[in-house]
Amino acid sequence: MSANPLPEHGITSTDALRALYPAARERALRKEIDHLDVHCLRFIALSPFVVLASADAALRLDASPRGGEPGFVKAADARTLLIPDAPGNHRLDTLDNVARTGRLGLLFLIPGVEETLRVNGAATLSTDPALAACVASGTGQRRAPVVIRVQVEQAYLHCAKAFMRSRLWEPEARIDRSSLPTMGRMIADQSGVAGAADETQAQMRQRYRDEM
Repeated sequence: MSANPLPEHGITSTDALRALYPAARERALRKEIDHLDVHCLRFIALSPFVVLASADAALRLDASPRGGEPGFVKAADARTLLIPDAPGNHRLDTLDNVARTGRLGLLFLIPGVEETLRVNGAATLSTDPALAACVASGTGQRRAPVVIRVQVEQAYLHCAKAFMRSRLWEPEARIDRSSLPTMGRMIADQSGVAGAADETQAQMRQRYRDEM
């Protein structure tokens, strides 16, 4: 497939796009709500993993994973989520995007559950100690000084088709880690940072544990 398709193959309007697909079913359209109901709240309470989607002022997009104990993202009420930041690589891509645009999209996952929960809304960054105390989990993990506060505007459950196609949670679909080089080796090849390739996968995992 060409990296630069001919103009006649491009889609530049909603009408042209919609002509290629059947109309969305009523169920798909009406499932979106503007708050967190009992099912959304339960899903978030069981979720140990969320992907944060953001964009900078130039609409350059980014998606970043966050993880913790199940329920590490807290619902302050039916329209407010609190996400604790944790030590990472200090690039601060997501936090900088939120500071610039005030928008965030969330995709919650639960191991073994093929459905996901999508939440979109306005986002702000806070150093309020009261918010930090609200998201404190007592797991002993270090927390960064910032809490992300999301005002929910859209929330809806997403169907299982992607997980069924990918077989993500099926044990027999798992790939052995040795199928890829170590993280250190890959970063060394990409960055040219001397010594990065010397770190074994086991050493990397231990370093991550020490930094959590």
